Amino acid sequence: QVQLVESGGGLVQAGGSLRLSCAASGIMYATNTMGWYRQAPGKQREVVATIKPSSTDYADSVKGRFTISRNYTKKTVTLQMDSLKPEDTAVYYCYVRTFKDFWGQGTQVTVSS
Repeated sequence: QVQLVESGGGLVQAGGSLRLSCAASGIMYATNTMGWYRQAPGKQREVVATIKPSSTDYADSVKGRFTISRNYTKKTVTLQMDSLKPEDTAVYYCYVRTFKDFWGQGTQVTVSS
């Protein structure tokens, strides 16, 4: 079992920045993929960014604007979001993939135009 707690969401104007953080606890390994996905009302869930020891991946919609990083010792993952757009508005969830996917409670990000 893995528990995840996100923080750092909020309201920001278009063009601004936010930093999301996620702290994990429980049994997990450095080789497990961690990442962020988002869910906006009326839209499909979108995986925004993932990270594992060998690579990072981003959705095309956030490439060049978002940066994911991870502290393997502290079991934390961070999403730095720059040049935010109104279409980035969503609830953002941190997740980890072990024998199954675990995710946190989510944090709201709202970008005003």
